[in-house]
Amino acid sequence: MSLKGKHIGFGLTGSHCTYDEVMPVMQQLVDEGAKVTPFVSYTVQSTDTKFGRSEDWLEKIRSITPEPVVDSIVKAEPFGPQTPLDCMVIAPLTGNSTSKLANALTDSPVLMGAKATLRTGRPVVLAVSTNDALGLNGVNIMKLMAAKNIYFVPFGQDHPFKKPNSLVADMEKIPETIKEAMLHRQIQPVLIERYKD
Repeated sequence: MSLKGKHIGFGLTGSHCTYDEVMPVMQQLVDEGAKVTPFVSYTVQSTDTKFGRSEDWLEKIRSITPEPVVDSIVKAEPFGPQTPLDCMVIAPLTGNSTSKLANALTDSPVLMGAKATLRTGRPVVLAVSTNDALGLNGVNIMKLMAAKNIYFVPFGQDHPFKKPNSLVADMEKIPETIKEAMLHRQIQPVLIERYKD
């Protein structure tokens, strides 16, 4: 399946350490001819970390896609029946946002984008990056995995010895996951070996 002409929402939440992995993927989607609309959480908009300043990341996003950054719930809500996306991606998806999405809490532009997309019966693709995926958030991941029209980018333990509860998606598999999700299929395998010593 080609992504040319497809309208993809690309949501980023606060797992700052993975932005370097997801920016090339966003660029790849644009290069494949997709219309990519970025959605950013309030954390992305306002938090400077050792991985970079928030404004620099926003500028990077703006340099990749000409579509306006969706930075409020009000701006995100129309991406339901009014302006439907073909697919909504959240990469990275933090444990905090995982918990909220699984329990129907919609308090950020990214989560509203996901909710709006689910309203139209279109796929939502999740690329997890959380330190408690095999801890308290495990139940939320499984809840989302069992939900209709939600698909996961393959993920694995990024460091099973230092961070045994942590799972991170293979961000390079996002485009392939999107293509499968748009055919209503979960890419397989979902559980992969991610750890590299």
